[in-house]
Amino acid sequence: MVENTNKPEPSTEELSRQVELLKGDIARLTDTIKDMGVAKGRAYSDEARRRANAMRSEAEHKVDEVEEYVRENPATALGIAALVGLIVGFLTRR
Repeated sequence: MVENTNKPEPSTEELSRQVELLKGDIARLTDTIKDMGVAKGRAYSDEARRRANAMRSEAEHKVDEVEEYVRENPATALGIAALVGLIVGFLTRR
C-alpha cells in the first residue's frame, strides 16, 4: 500500500518565522556558552589566586624558618654560605 503524503508545503512566511526562531535560539545558546566561559574563567582565576596566596604564605614561612636557623646557628650558616659561594665561584669560573 502506498500512503498518501499530501502535506502542504510550508509558506514563505512560515519558513521566515522558523528562521527567526532559530536565530533567537542560536543567540540564547551563544549567550549561555559565553556565560559558562566567563564563569569558568572566574573559577580558574580564583583558584590561581588562592594557590598563589598559599605559595606566598609558604615561602614567607620558609624564610622565617631560615632566619631562625641562622640566628640559632650562625657559625653553621656562615659555613654553608661560604661553601655555596665557593661552589658558585668554581662553576662560573669555567
